[in-house]
Amino acid sequence: MSLFIASLNSGSNGNCYYIGNHDEAVLVDAGISCRETEKRMDRLGLNMRKVKAIFVSHEHTDHISGINTLSKKHQLPVYITSATLQNGGLKINEQLVNSFTAYEPIKIGNLTITAFPKFHDACDPHSFIVAGNSVKIGVFTDIGIACEHVTSHFNQCNAAFLEANYDEELLNTGRYPYHLKNRIRGGRGHLSNKQALQIFLKHKPAFMSHLLLSHLSHDNNRPELVQDLFSKKAGKTEIIIASRYEETRVYHVRNLSRLGYSIKSSARTSSQFQLSLF
Repeated sequence: MSLFIASLNSGSNGNCYYIGNHDEAVLVDAGISCRETEKRMDRLGLNMRKVKAIFVSHEHTDHISGINTLSKKHQLPVYITSATLQNGGLKINEQLVNSFTAYEPIKIGNLTITAFPKFHDACDPHSFIVAGNSVKIGVFTDIGIACEHVTSHFNQCNAAFLEANYDEELLNTGRYPYHLKNRIRGGRGHLSNKQALQIFLKHKPAFMSHLLLSHLSHDNNRPELVQDLFSKKAGKTEIIIASRYEETRVYHVRNLSRLGYSIKSSARTSSQFQLSLF
């Protein structure tokens, strides 16, 4: 009863998240090059042959730039809404294009992927829950506000990728023009550290073992600020900062509530877990 997760890259320079079991996996977004995706997976001991599909959250370049080559080289189906496909300018083999609809689960082997809408300045943006082996993993990035879609799904997750894009003071005093600052904090942009923390504190289930804080801004945030803010409130949940420069390690996420294990002890040991020949 477990899944394996890793961030291959997270930030405005590219986003790509790996979620899988022992036999199959999916990527949520592919915003780094095919070559870099392969290199990072190889360093983690993750086998590209086990990746069965790419799910696309929205059409912004940092989420789709690697899809054309990655899909073509590895013949990977791409699950994407028609509006996102049209607005993203992607050139994917028609036979590999699959549509999805919010709240209609899609089966990929023993994984079930469910999309749900979110507030972001894209044409048809979605977040995802990936479930399997009695474990649920959420991908909650590029979110303007914590709507009910987000909070109700976050409450179900054994682990999650959660956006903590900017520190409010750094954004306010930073170099960005006023219109861009307003875009970021205007309800269809990104979540601040404090907004992400409120989601975590108000909606975290007791069994959440891992939280990967994602999509940190290069100019308007600092990893140490985010780590410190969340670690003070984390309790038994392990806090990981997903880097914009490199992959995280692979985390082994179990359904601890069903297994009856202590989340604290399991989270501590799982952070040392590295897959080999996987």
